Amino acid sequence: MAGIRRPAMLILDSNTISYYFRGDSRVVPRLQALAPADIGVPAIVEYELRYGLLRLPPEAANPRLAALAALLRPVQVLPFDSECAELAARIRVDLEAVGAPIGPHDTLIAATALRHQAMLVTRNIREFARVPGLQCVNWHDP
Repeated sequence: MAGIRRPAMLILDSNTISYYFRGDSRVVPRLQALAPADIGVPAIVEYELRYGLLRLPPEAANPRLAALAALLRPVQVLPFDSECAELAARIRVDLEAVGAPIGPHDTLIAATALRHQAMLVTRNIREFARVPGLQCVNWHDP
């Protein structure tokens, strides 16, 4: 459609990747339809997923860590840099000022999405919708 600009990149939240690995029928086809160049994963999300997997026994963690590495290999893993830090600090201050803060990791993820002018794919719309200017989409619920 003319006049509607689609974000250059879709950024995946931890829950989207988790649902993908669970074979969610709403998430898998959407993710597989994208070119890897159109997908971003914040380093914070990679940390959250690795942390969760490393808490499992090695026999359960190791194959899942390998699957995560394979998923991340062709996509853009987005670092948390100084621009992200500046945005995250502003997000936190602004949301705290109105009594509507979000979690610390979510603040960093939101800042990464804003820095890259990307749309965040998450099930946690309720929390992320508090961040002004952040575009979100939920692939999980009908």
